Amino acid sequence: MTGEPGMARGTEQLPAGDVVRLLAEQHTRIRELFGEIRDTSGEPKRELLGQLRRTLVAHETAEEMIVRPVTRAIPGGNRVAADRNAEEAEATQLLAGLDRTSPSDPGFAAALTRLEESVTRHARREETDEFPLLLATRSGPERMAMGLTLQAARLLAPTHPHNSTAGSTAAQYVFGPVASVLDHVRDAAERLLPH
Repeated sequence: MTGEPGMARGTEQLPAGDVVRLLAEQHTRIRELFGEIRDTSGEPKRELLGQLRRTLVAHETAEEMIVRPVTRAIPGGNRVAADRNAEEAEATQLLAGLDRTSPSDPGFAAALTRLEESVTRHARREETDEFPLLLATRSGPERMAMGLTLQAARLLAPTHPHNSTAGSTAAQYVFGPVASVLDHVRDAAERLLPH
């Protein structure tokens, strides 16, 4: 998300815990992670990639489970929700491909750039199309409640991309918990095994 420092304009004025502010803060962290990955090498790069993967997967899962149903319920929001979910499905496919690529592979830099471009477009569209809908139609207390639920969903989210659940609220609820358990077991096993 190159060239976009800071949070989406105006979101820093929202109270901490407001769902829109939380999402904007996550966008900022994702932007930072892309830059950090480009600027590092070796084992730290691999660790940052893992952090980016976990952050993106949790962010997208929480949006699909918590934000998209609310957006769909807003007059005119169904198309916005469908478009954002389609973008997230695309980013998940790109992330899955990158997840299978070593930073030392010749195609790694190009794969990282494709993912960053996809995620950047998606974040901009959320910030310009979806956030204003939420701000205009949901009260502060409603957005705060959504923020609490979003944070809980992020904690329970899978840690690896799953094309089968990407872009679908229903699939996130049905298959997401199983994927999350399997991912956490996989991550624990990887921590125990030597690289």
